[in-house]
Amino acid sequence: MRTESKARLEIVLAALLFSTGGAAIKATTLGAWQVASLRSAVAAAALVLFIPEARRGFGRRSALVAVTYAATLTLFVTANKLTTSASAIFLQDTAPLYVLLLGPLLLRERVSRADLGFMVLVAAGMALFFFGADAPLRTAPDPLKGNVIAAVSGVTWALTILGLRWASADPEGGGPLAATVLGNALAFAACLPAALPLGPVRAADVAAILFLGVVQIGLAYFLLGRGVHHVRALEASLLLLVEPALNPIWSWAVHGERPGLPTMVGGALVIGATALKSYLDARARGAPEQATAAPGSG
Repeated sequence: MRTESKARLEIVLAALLFSTGGAAIKATTLGAWQVASLRSAVAAAALVLFIPEARRGFGRRSALVAVTYAATLTLFVTANKLTTSASAIFLQDTAPLYVLLLGPLLLRERVSRADLGFMVLVAAGMALFFFGADAPLRTAPDPLKGNVIAAVSGVTWALTILGLRWASADPEGGGPLAATVLGNALAFAACLPAALPLGPVRAADVAAILFLGVVQIGLAYFLLGRGVHHVRALEASLLLLVEPALNPIWSWAVHGERPGLPTMVGGALVIGATALKSYLDARARGAPEQATAAPGSG
């Protein structure tokens, strides 16, 4: 298999593994604090085991970015326990909207007319999650509260994306991978007090936590890290859209969770706008650059 074809396959497989997060979180009877803490503990260990670069030094920048990444991990788990997987992932994927809003302030990047159009589309998609909120389900008992938490996770994920760019300028401090490991370690430590005592733990709960930490995060990052060095940024970003596209399908197949029409239309707007913006941005730059690895959103 050619190097580029193998790299594309690795990125798609990484996105596929990332996409299983919502269904796996809902598969455990453990509470949100417990899942967030234990999942991140296993993930931090898996990242250090699977990725040699993750064992390098940690610096001030990676430590600061780890705070927003840890918040994103915790909010994503909490949102999935309250609302549908579709709402949780689509609302978190509104992060590019906040990146554009915060970019001029934090990175001194200008906003173009095309960016304004993107903002309108994402904002319209986001509004559908709240004006057409899904009815409560067994796997989504409080959709409105979960949607609010998922929307906040979009903000923390945007701050993480901006921070990763900042941390990448300091490779001696570990860069993005160091922030990923530290973020998971911080999420584990911060959530642990609220997670205890664990109470009864089923074998299925242990299996779900191990899957989330080792496979959904650890193995996914390993594949992503191998693939992104051989694929252009545009292609990598579009291939990674497999994650939000498949996430609701896993929850439907495993738990019978059916998000409402407004949620799916809103999600389509968010994903479609993101794909279009990636294409237009890459075309404006000539799209010769390679992608750089970044944590999966959930």
